[in-house]
Amino acid sequence: MKGIRKSATSTSSSPGNLGELKTEFGFKVGVGGAHTARTMMLADLTTLLVAARTGSKREDFNRLIVEENVLGKRTTSNRWLTARHLADLYALDQDATVFRLLRYFWSADQAGRPMLALLCAQARDALLRLSVKKVLETKPGETLTSEDFVNFFNRELPGRFSESMTLSLAQNVAASWARAGFFKGRTHKVRTRPLVTPATAAYALALGYVCGLHGQLLIESDWARLLDVPRDQVIRLAQEAAKRGWLDFKGAGNIFEINFRQLLTPKEIQASHEPN
Repeated sequence: MKGIRKSATSTSSSPGNLGELKTEFGFKVGVGGAHTARTMMLADLTTLLVAARTGSKREDFNRLIVEENVLGKRTTSNRWLTARHLADLYALDQDATVFRLLRYFWSADQAGRPMLALLCAQARDALLRLSVKKVLETKPGETLTSEDFVNFFNRELPGRFSESMTLSLAQNVAASWARAGFFKGRTHKVRTRPLVTPATAAYALALGYVCGLHGQLLIESDWARLLDVPRDQVIRLAQEAAKRGWLDFKGAGNIFEINFRQLLTPKEIQASHEPN
């Protein structure tokens, strides 16, 4: 890809406690990500999911984007490029667990959609996943600029990208975090708290669950940390999600039992807790 320089550095191993990112569930590992070229494309995703039937697969989404032009792109090449980037970010296939769960919660919780999109993009984009460290170490009220993100990526991935691509990556990543509610402002982005709902919490915990995490490890995982709320609030949100039938939750002290028999197939539950 133009603008990428060879480097021995890799982002295939995820930072922190994400568990095992298994590609059979739709997670993507490696060293790249759509954010070198685009943001998380929330507006396009929203329009596309309105137009797509439940159960749609990749070829159905491609037809909607390219042939029917539901996103209103001017050229065929731009339509195909948009389809590719959206698939990179969200899989766009009902057979991919991360997307199927996204779509389930998308229908259940309109207010939580920006966070739901961010969580799915985290599962699919290694570069966005890397930026979590920079965002979560920034306290509410503090300010970040695109230059701060540029310096972060240059430090974490020295020599990996050209100067222009690093700037594009930094701007796109910053815009996605802002769209999800973690920042406000244009040039100088002020750290804020995102809107977190029982549905977004259930989705975050489900992602951790299929990565092999359970119990206290799941409650304290980096998937749960993405909600940007205290541990006690994660627990309360999980309890509320259980009342809505999205998961099973039992907890006492530091002992927790959480499962997703309502949303995951028996095959998915078994595979999620088996090592590759």
